[in-house]
Amino acid sequence: MLKRTPFHYCAGCGHSIIHRLVAEVIEEMNLQDRIVGVNSAGCSVFAYNYLDLDMAESAHGRGLAVATGLKRASPETIVFTYQGDGDLAAIGTAETIHAANRGERITAIFVNNAVYGMTGGQMAPTTLLAQQTTTTPLGRDARLEGYPIRVSEMLAMLRGVVYVERTAVDSPANIRRTKRAIRKAFQVQLDDLGFSLVEILSPCPINWKRDPLESWQWIGKEMIKEFPMGVMKDLTGQKDAD
Repeated sequence: MLKRTPFHYCAGCGHSIIHRLVAEVIEEMNLQDRIVGVNSAGCSVFAYNYLDLDMAESAHGRGLAVATGLKRASPETIVFTYQGDGDLAAIGTAETIHAANRGERITAIFVNNAVYGMTGGQMAPTTLLAQQTTTTPLGRDARLEGYPIRVSEMLAMLRGVVYVERTAVDSPANIRRTKRAIRKAFQVQLDDLGFSLVEILSPCPINWKRDPLESWQWIGKEMIKEFPMGVMKDLTGQKDAD
C-alpha cells in the first residue's frame, strides 16, 4: 500500500511511521479497493505521495467536511482523514466538532506534534505550556495564549463519537498500540457505528529544535504529561448490544 517513493520527511519525523501503519492496516483489512483518504494543509498533505490509494485534497481545516461529502455520496466507501493538530484543532475546529457530533461514519487519523510543522514552527492549539515556538519565543503563557486543547477528551463527550484513543509513536510498544487503534477505528466505520478518531503523539525535531533522539524522548517526558495516552471513549460493545 506504500508507493516506492523515498520519504522526504525530516529526520526523526513521525509521519513516515504513521503512513506505514495506516498502509499496513488497510492492506491487512483488505480495504484498498473501497477506501478514500482525505488530507489537508500541513505536512499531512503529502500523504498522497506515499499511500497507494485514492486520495482527495481539501482546503486547510476542511478535511472532515470533505470527508463527510464523500461518505454521504458513497456510503459503502471507507473514508478517513489524515490531519495535523494545526489543521484539525485550529482552523478546522468547527468541521471537527460538528462531524464528530453528527456521528459521521468517518475515521480521523490525527497527528499531534504540538506545533505548526510546515509553516514555520508557530504555536498550535496543542503547544504545551512554556513550550517555545516562533510565535511564543518565551514559551506559551496560559494567560496570553490559553491552554493546550485536549482534542480527544473534548470529542469523547459528544454523542456521535463511538471510539477515541490517544497513542504515540515514540517506542516499539506504542507503535504497536497505535496500529491496533487505527485498525479498531476503521472497524468502527466498517460496522457503521459512528465517528472514530485516533490521536497520535508524534515528534517534530526541526521545529522543536531538538535532535531526533531527544524529540522521541520528549514525547515520553513532556507530551504524555499533558496528553495522557489511552482510550478516551469506546462504545463498540454498547453499540453492538443495541
